[in-house]
Amino acid sequence: MTEHYFNALEQKIDQMIQRCDQLERDNAKLREREQLLKEERAQLIHTNEQTQSKIKAMIMRLKALEQGK
Repeated sequence: MTEHYFNALEQKIDQMIQRCDQLERDNAKLREREQLLKEERAQLIHTNEQTQSKIKAMIMRLKALEQGK
């Protein structure tokens, strides 16, 4: 095997290492984004449930007012 072959191989390995490092950084960012989205979703679900409860309470009050007439 020649020196040229080993240099080319070393360069390819360095490129693979750099690519792996980049993929690990990208993966970490994606996991962080996923966590933020999960938290946002949980907050939206909570807000939706609160809103539904308030609407149901308003409907019940309206029906009570209607029956009181």
